[in-house]
This record gives sequence, C-alpha cells and structure tokens, in this order.
Amino acid sequence: MKSGATLKKRKILDGLLYAIMALVMACVIAVLIYILVYIFKSQSGFLNFSFIVDAEKGILSMIVTTLYVVLVSIAIALPVGISGAIFLNEYSGNSGLIRILRLAVETLAGIPSIIYGLFGLLVFCRLLGFGQSIIAGAFTLSVMILPVIIRTTEESLKAIPDTLREGSLALGATKFQTIMHVVLPSALPGIVTSAILAIGRVVGESAPVLLTVGLTRNMPRTIFESGRTLTIHLYYLTNEAVRPEDFGLAFATASVLVILVAIINTATKMIIGGFRKNLGKFNA
Repeated sequence: MKSGATLKKRKILDGLLYAIMALVMACVIAVLIYILVYIFKSQSGFLNFSFIVDAEKGILSMIVTTLYVVLVSIAIALPVGISGAIFLNEYSGNSGLIRILRLAVETLAGIPSIIYGLFGLLVFCRLLGFGQSIIAGAFTLSVMILPVIIRTTEESLKAIPDTLREGSLALGATKFQTIMHVVLPSALPGIVTSAILAIGRVVGESAPVLLTVGLTRNMPRTIFESGRTLTIHLYYLTNEAVRPEDFGLAFATASVLVILVAIINTATKMIIGGFRKNLGKFNA
C-alpha cells in the first residue's frame, strides 16, 4: 500500500513539474514570437530588395562586413577553443596549475565586452599595426568568445561516458585516435551549441566592434579594411534618428540581422551535421 501511494505521489509530482516546465517553455516561445513579430511589424515596409542591395542607402556593405567578422572570428576561435577544451578534459588532470587555468577561463567569460574592445584597440589596432579593420575586430572577438567555446565544449566532453574511451583503448586505438574518432563525434552536438552561442555573441556585440572595426560605411574588399557591421549600423540609426522613417530603417536593419543570424546558425548545424556523417562513414 505504501509503495503504491508513494508511486502515485511521484507520478503527481512528475506531472506537476512537467506542467511547470511546459508552461515556462511556452512563455519563452511566446516572448520570442512577440519580439520577432514586433521587429518585423515595426519595419513598416522598409525591408525590400533595394534596401539590401542599394549602394548608397542600402545595407549590403554592412551585411558583408558582418559576415567577414563572423567567419574570421569563428575560424580563429573555434579550433583554438576546441583544442583547449580537449586539453583541459582529456590530458590535463586536476593539478593546481590547471585549476588556475580554469579559473582564468571563467574570469575571461565575465569580463565586460568594452574591456575586450580596449584590449583589441591597443594590441591589434595599434601595437600590431592592423588599424581599425575587420581582422583586428575578428581577433578581438575571437579572444572574447574563447571562454564560451572552451567551457561549452568541455562540458560536452565530460558528458561522454568513460566506457566509450575504455572500449576504444581496449581495441588498440591510441588516446589521440580515441579522441578524434570516438569522443569528438559524440560531443559534436555540444560543439555545435558552442559555435552557435559564439556566433550569436559576435553578431550582437557593438563596443568591441566599434573600437576595432570602425564606422566606415564602405564595401570592404579585404579583411584588412575597415567597415561597419549591422549592429553598429543599427546603433547609429537609432542614435541619430530624428524622423519616424529613421526608426523604420532601424527596425528593417534589425529584421535583416535576425534573418542573418538564423541563416548562419542553420548553416553551422548543416555543415557540422554533414561533417559528423562523413566522419561516421570514415570510421565505419
């Protein structure tokens, strides 16, 4: 009787917790939908083909600059971050030096972005002589997103059962082969999450980009030129807005920014998903 009553109470508690989680999730989705609807509704017809491709009044140069910054910063930070996470989780152990290193990574994650902007302005723009350019901004943002990639990837590596590693080693594989062909494919969902979080932060940052990339409204031909990202352009439009049309242009820019983030995230998932399939075929 007691076991039956206890089981019934557990089922009621599980149902209650499930209902609470479902309600919270519904609230989150509702807020997201409201924000998206508000942004796309407030652009008031300014979002059209000419707004995107027009050389003088359009935002094509800002889109190109944003894509440059995202691709270069992710290309720099993702391999370094994944390698750092592999070292911390698979090779380092738990010595005092490693605990200090983990503390340093967590501290870097909490530093305000304006500090990274000042660091990038001093080191990459002036000390290394890049000036205000896309490459200087990409290096700055890659340093900024490294803690996110390292911590998220490391947690996904920790979630892989040790039995997979032990089974691979028992079959004669080396530690490096085990990591490359067993651990990393299993941890790819977490790596995708880290990449998406990093992309979201790169696209949404303004202070480091303003200090290192600049405000120049031109079509960048190389990553060594200055430019203006969509986030900075959005800030500029809202800061200088004096007419109702200016706010319409700002919301149209925000709409493009949302669409661009969605496209980049989807492409990231597809690329890493294809890489996982190819790696599985190779291992088979």
